[in-house]
Amino acid sequence: MDGINSDEVYQDRILPYVSRTFALTIPQLPPALRTAVTNAYLLCRIADTIEDEPALPAAETLAFLQQFKAVVAGTAEPALLARELERQLSERTLPAERDLVSNMDRVIRITARLDDVQRSAIQRCIDLMCYGMPHFQNNASLRGLPLASDLDDYCYYVAGVVGEMLTELFCDYSPDVAQRRRALHELAASFAQGLQMTNILKDVWEDRSRGACWLPQEVFSRFGVDLACLSARHYDVGFGAGMRELIAVAHGHLRNALTFTLLIPGKESGIRRFCLWAIGLAVLTLSKIARNPQFTAGAQVKVSRSAVTATRILTNFAVRNDWMLTRLFNRAARGLPLAPPSEVRRARAARSGTGHESASLAEYGRHTARLQLESGAPLERTLRRSDGSSAT
Repeated sequence: MDGINSDEVYQDRILPYVSRTFALTIPQLPPALRTAVTNAYLLCRIADTIEDEPALPAAETLAFLQQFKAVVAGTAEPALLARELERQLSERTLPAERDLVSNMDRVIRITARLDDVQRSAIQRCIDLMCYGMPHFQNNASLRGLPLASDLDDYCYYVAGVVGEMLTELFCDYSPDVAQRRRALHELAASFAQGLQMTNILKDVWEDRSRGACWLPQEVFSRFGVDLACLSARHYDVGFGAGMRELIAVAHGHLRNALTFTLLIPGKESGIRRFCLWAIGLAVLTLSKIARNPQFTAGAQVKVSRSAVTATRILTNFAVRNDWMLTRLFNRAARGLPLAPPSEVRRARAARSGTGHESASLAEYGRHTARLQLESGAPLERTLRRSDGSSAT
């Protein structure tokens, strides 16, 4: 029992160092859910650390991700992978992420103690994330993603799969939640995409400084903007128009997120708070981006501590009252553009084993190859993707 408690203490201790957002929201969950959700997030973070390591060639990154999938499935030794991976990590890997990798076996021991449904949901999430992330990372460049649908797919593989996993964990925990499983799953990936898109829009200039852009060129072409030529020093009104269009889509996804949350029975106030705090902060961030289209750093549109506190207080007060929660959301979103529902593409559920993921990613590969031929330049590998802490 001492070993079990020690592993759980480690999880709780490392969490704030790898995600301030989840360190804030996970403690709101019922105790029976906290361990599983913390474990799931830390596993996603390890996968993210492998994918983000710039010192690894693409082939080695893919090999490590495949090994990590086997570790999560219980068919490979975590301590061995941790030792091999630690030797490859560069100084660009944050100390907390390095510590998490070195303690991989402790995290996996907790995974092994979860129930069958929890392990299955987490394993599916890791499998899909490790499958989809490399295809986008290996082709990341300042040119952005070719199509808006590519942005949807990117958000699915780095965040939507997490939304689907959390839905399964919530349903496993509560029979009352499970009664609404189908409706929740229809909205889960959209919920996560709203959070991920907010991060992408907020971090657009930081990502560009690292050689990456996750915005869709298709949207900005309508306003005469070439993403490859953007500069934070010179504001382009066309760029502002494209950003406003994406803000409208993100706003639509966050409205789906609210609908998702209101499907959770009011008596499950901990799960509701977990969702509502993330939604509230995302809406406030979108509002700051919309009001300050000429921002040149994420810090300029970061939500203040007082706004974070107010969000927590107000949502806690209204957590069981659907009408009041809707009013609070509408007030926070006042003035934000909103895309028509038909333009808020609801991220499709993955159909593992049917080839749909392969077809989607193959199409993305064709788009990026075309851009490479047109420009005559190689598509460079990014150092680090937009931080998906709100979603993963």
